[in-house]
Amino acid sequence: MTVRAILGRAGGRHGVWLPLVAALVVLGSAYVGVAAFLSGHVPAKARVGGFAIGGMTPGEAEVTLNRLLVAKTSLPVHVTMPPRSVDIQPSKAGLTVDVQATLSDLTGFTVNPVRLWAHLTGEKSRPLIVAVDRAKLTAAVTTAARTLDTSVRQGSITFTGGRTTAVRSVVGRAVKVPETADAVASAWPNRRTVQAVTTATQPAVAADEITRATKEFGRPAMSAPVKVLVGSPLRATVVLQPRQYAAALSAKPDGAGRLHLGIDIDTLMTALRAAAPGVESTPVDATVRLIADQPVVVPAVLGRGLDKRSVLAPFLAALTSSTRTATIREVPVSPKVTTATAAGWGIKDAISTFTTQFPFNPPRTSNITIAVATLNGTLVRPGDQFSLNATLGQRTAAKGYQQAPVIYAGRLVKDYGGGVSQVSTTTFNAAFFAGVRIDSYTPHSFYISRYPEGREATVSWPDVDQRWTNDTGSGILIKASVRGSNLTVTFLGTKAWDIEAVKGPRRNVTQPQSIADARPDCVPQSAAPGFDVTVTRIFKKGGSVVRTGQLNTHYLPENNVQCTSPAAP
Repeated sequence: MTVRAILGRAGGRHGVWLPLVAALVVLGSAYVGVAAFLSGHVPAKARVGGFAIGGMTPGEAEVTLNRLLVAKTSLPVHVTMPPRSVDIQPSKAGLTVDVQATLSDLTGFTVNPVRLWAHLTGEKSRPLIVAVDRAKLTAAVTTAARTLDTSVRQGSITFTGGRTTAVRSVVGRAVKVPETADAVASAWPNRRTVQAVTTATQPAVAADEITRATKEFGRPAMSAPVKVLVGSPLRATVVLQPRQYAAALSAKPDGAGRLHLGIDIDTLMTALRAAAPGVESTPVDATVRLIADQPVVVPAVLGRGLDKRSVLAPFLAALTSSTRTATIREVPVSPKVTTATAAGWGIKDAISTFTTQFPFNPPRTSNITIAVATLNGTLVRPGDQFSLNATLGQRTAAKGYQQAPVIYAGRLVKDYGGGVSQVSTTTFNAAFFAGVRIDSYTPHSFYISRYPEGREATVSWPDVDQRWTNDTGSGILIKASVRGSNLTVTFLGTKAWDIEAVKGPRRNVTQPQSIADARPDCVPQSAAPGFDVTVTRIFKKGGSVVRTGQLNTHYLPENNVQCTSPAAP
């Protein structure tokens, strides 16, 4: 083959490839141009959070998405815990959509034909990316929880006024703030209603248990009266209405949350006694009384009472039975002081006696007579303390006392009960010679000649009192009487001591003064000196001295008071 021929053949091959190469160059440039164009636009069928933004540039997509989100992100989130619901404002709860992050990888250059084809024809959907300020969201959910939370309510059955009242239990619920905040952040802004995450607190007694107990014993207990049969053989019948025994009933849960009917036995016994006051009889203590001026033991009397131990079970059964009848027993009730005890007090003979004389003064004599009648027959048990004020009480006009002279601040004045101090002095001397322990007494402020020096005691309500303790080992029965102008007090018992009184000489004698008083209520006084004196009490037994005690008394002078007013008595 010649060279020309060869060249000719080669030239023909170049004529075919050159146009092909040129075409490929043009097509490639166009392909790259399309790829470059598509890299600056979001995919044709792109949707973000449900919004169509296909074919837009990133800037156009951002503007469009911001505009479309305004309405959606401004709506409140309903946080619910049926039947309650609370709205949370997204902006205050720190919830925002991060638009730039949401659109961040929707565009980008590529020459991969598969990806380019998908860019042109494929569906591309993505959720919105939410930015959360955790502190604000937690605060918003915490505030909502204050409205949504419900306290547990403990159900109950009560019995009031003869009616049964049932209150159903309610489960308490509390919002779990961290978990609910997570739920809100996950749902927003696509879902506006979020169910709160909660924790439940169960009541001690379930609502169904309240219903059961109300049906089984709550309503039956109050449905009709209960008939109580007392004694065997039957001695009395007591009918209790529901309103009378309701206060004794209660519904009490056990450890498993089951209710049982309970009865307060003391309250029930009070209701029984109020409904039938005579169903029980109170025991009577033995005592010693003056009968025909002699001490006589009055025997004790047994009482009769309801057997508390036999009441509970029958009454409880009667509340839900068709017969509504309970039978209870009786028991004897012993007195606190038996006949043997009273006889053992040894109150037999006179162990001391003392008499004083009083001047003529009708109001004063009347007061003495009233006080003596009250004092007569007073029993002082072994070891007990006697109080004259407690025995006589306050001296008032309502009790028949009249106004008569009494000593006040060194002067005679008139007051109700004047003269009762003579009863006190006579009683004090009987106590002195009985040998009892003298606890407290107050002599008159100045000496009164009808009383023994240093051995007398005044009395005034309520503070100036005469108290002594019966430590003789036997009981003491006080016998008091008025005969003419004589007042006598005798102690009856068993003699423990022979008592001797020795009075010492007057000391520190002080002379009185003379006073002229022009007041219309002036009470005249005779002059008498003041002095100090000591009385020794000697305790003897079988003729031998066992011990001694002293009473020291200071008397003020009794001033000579002349009443100059014509109106003075």
